[in-house]
Amino acid sequence: MAMLAWNVRGLGNKETVRALKNTIFKNKAEIIFLSETKQKKQYMEKIRSKMKTGNAFYVEPDGIVGGLALWWSNNAKLSVLRYEKNFIDTKISINGEPEWFGTFIYAPPYTEDKQKFWGTLASLRNDINAKWCVIGDFNVVASLKEKCGGNLFDHNSAKWYFEFLDQTYLMEIPSSGGSFTWSNQQSNDEAILEKLDRVLSSLEWNFVFPKAISIIDIAIVSDHSPIVLMTNGVDKKAKRDFKFESRWQMEEECPQMVKEEWENTDNGPSRGTFRVKLRRTRVKLSKWNREKFGSSKRLAQNIMNQIKELQDKPLSFEEAMKLMELKAEVSKLWESEEIYWHQRSRVDWLKYGDRNSKFFHATTLQNRRRNTICRIKNEQGEWLEDDNCWD
Repeated sequence: MAMLAWNVRGLGNKETVRALKNTIFKNKAEIIFLSETKQKKQYMEKIRSKMKTGNAFYVEPDGIVGGLALWWSNNAKLSVLRYEKNFIDTKISINGEPEWFGTFIYAPPYTEDKQKFWGTLASLRNDINAKWCVIGDFNVVASLKEKCGGNLFDHNSAKWYFEFLDQTYLMEIPSSGGSFTWSNQQSNDEAILEKLDRVLSSLEWNFVFPKAISIIDIAIVSDHSPIVLMTNGVDKKAKRDFKFESRWQMEEECPQMVKEEWENTDNGPSRGTFRVKLRRTRVKLSKWNREKFGSSKRLAQNIMNQIKELQDKPLSFEEAMKLMELKAEVSKLWESEEIYWHQRSRVDWLKYGDRNSKFFHATTLQNRRRNTICRIKNEQGEWLEDDNCWD
């Protein structure tokens, strides 16, 4: 199960919403926690409807300051136990797994509010053996290595955080993907990088989820990076089944390629059985598909890799400008991808921005099933079938 926590710094523009959609989709997040939404429940519900998460809980912002949102899928059994403007405390169970406590936080940024906050958080659990996980924006730099640039590391500003750790016996889940989660988005001597977002867990929680890892994702529109918690580690991607894509029929090469492969007699008059011909044609079509349609995905991944390298170090002015250009390129690619999903769904009466809706994906799956070739009639009028096709 994947859990996403992100200080989005406001959801009032389409670029941030688009980045959120792609982050949820990429990580297959079933629980999403957003802080500093700066938006009322009515607006947040419109955004949630595009994400197709089944459930929601909100802490309203104070004017245009703050605001928390917690979304979760129907696979998650989640109940809210307590909430304040800086946290939502819950009890969670996913797909029948043991119940545990999940606390989603946006710690106050001002020193005068920190002591009360960490004291309140420590009082949530009286049992140090509770299965407990805390995730979000902690607004604290815990060590020298978690800060680059700006003022020197201030031990006093973090003292209440360390007292909280002493009281609760929580430990940090090591993160991958970078060293910092926040940037002031300046360059040269003005650049400041800090690690403010993290995941803590109790020993008992770790016994339940021994493979859990946290990932610092790429920051595109916010000055904070999203934090992704994978409770069961990262699964290896399963090999995808072959499906005949409807868009192939629009390309002149496709029918000619199928014909050439089917009639190829290099290895004998028939070049094998129906199943052999089908498999070889499938391999050729798959290779052609990767070469013709895979370039945009490779380009997007290449840009994301460049962003990841840049966001984890102080930048010169030129590098800062380059980072802005790369983020703009990714945003354009995401928009193009939305249009692509809209077109291939063959549904003209929905806005293309709903690319991730269940309706679009269900329509796409129907199209793929309709276009899958499981049997073919030969010249003698006999049906030749691939038995595995119906599995």
